Amino acid sequence: MRRSTITAALATAALLLTACGGGGGGTDETATGGTDETSAEEETSAAESEGEEEAPVRGDQDLVIWTDDVKFDAVTAAAEAFGEANGISVGVQAIVNTRTDFITANEAGNGPDVLVGAHDWIGQLVSNGAIDPLQISGDSLSGYADRAVSAVTYNGQLYGVPYGVESLVLYCNTEYAPDTYATIDDAIAAGQAAKDAGQVDSALNIPQGVDGDPYNMQPLYTSAGGYLFGVTADGTPDPADLGVGTEAGQAAAAKLATLGSSGSGVLSTAISGDNAIALFADGRAACLISGPWALGDVTTGLGADGFTVQPIPGFADGGPAVPFMGAQAFYVASNGANKSFAQAFVTGTTGGSLNTEETMQILFDNANLPPAMTSVRETAAAADPLVGVFGDAADQAQPMPAIPAMDQVWTPLGQAYAAIIGGADPAATMVTAGETISSAIASS
Repeated sequence: MRRSTITAALATAALLLTACGGGGGGTDETATGGTDETSAEEETSAAESEGEEEAPVRGDQDLVIWTDDVKFDAVTAAAEAFGEANGISVGVQAIVNTRTDFITANEAGNGPDVLVGAHDWIGQLVSNGAIDPLQISGDSLSGYADRAVSAVTYNGQLYGVPYGVESLVLYCNTEYAPDTYATIDDAIAAGQAAKDAGQVDSALNIPQGVDGDPYNMQPLYTSAGGYLFGVTADGTPDPADLGVGTEAGQAAAAKLATLGSSGSGVLSTAISGDNAIALFADGRAACLISGPWALGDVTTGLGADGFTVQPIPGFADGGPAVPFMGAQAFYVASNGANKSFAQAFVTGTTGGSLNTEETMQILFDNANLPPAMTSVRETAAAADPLVGVFGDAADQAQPMPAIPAMDQVWTPLGQAYAAIIGGADPAATMVTAGETISSAIASS
């Protein structure tokens, strides 16, 4: 579908990192909203002047919410509406190391009432006893995309209300690859023709880099028959069923090897998260696998009508391409000072609560992340069809495993992909990666 005018860039690069399990990095500065803004800024400045880091603490409002700076404005708008409707004070704080600082502060009893973050944090949060199950049933979220609800369900219990979703999509430059494509092979063929003609440097940019990138390789890996984890009876990813070194994983790796240096050369470790979007936006690649966070740069570089966006198609001889899906959600802190307000805000359906069309519309208007609530998404897609494309892509994706074992996958599997792209034996490389991951899971 052609890029149409959209009200704002959908999400920043930092937002996808949350889908990859990131919780923020850098310093521990805390910027706050609400009535505590001045004092928090003074405390942060004092800590910086002394060369120290100041640990974040909750404010004294009736309802305190922690998020990151990317989502701060959207969360603040939603929280203030709830506060006004219910006659309570609210405070939203933008925390740099959101997840880790929350776990520490919650354990100490000085954390927030509500946390906003990625769904793949849930496993760690639950294992630390940091969040409570929601006091509603899954049926209460029947108005949300199924994959979004699945993402915030862990061990059969609902832990969050999702408000936005995202996943990888296929962008193609209309000058060199003007169609939408039924298979990834067709997109590659169009891009390769442009490369052979000297019009572009790359047929398809898939960020990998020298260390590999399992997140961006996932759609091709799954289309080729690979999987990361099996699932338990309740649908939770099963760390005891690792697919990396299995026959399925080896076969998928063999397919990926045909795109590496010993095959067509479509995959390259020279294409990384640092340059993949920029090269495509500069017209030097025919197609790109990326997410909604690339939209602003791509639109600036190629123009509103210079590219197409579609869910990633699979290989002609394979299954569907199933990228990771990330959901952003609201959680109730297990040790919050005002848990009744927290449950009312997160699960309620009246009075400015989160679980309403009005609040979900506020969040979309301020964050422009494809909505998890289907009615809000449909309204947004009617105004801008591209919202629907991103939403459809997320519906076809698989929630990133929220289990703690997923942390052991990234580095060994990334290294395996980089080696395979460089010409290493795919079967042996995946077996070794599987053994490394299994050992790390067993010892964690």
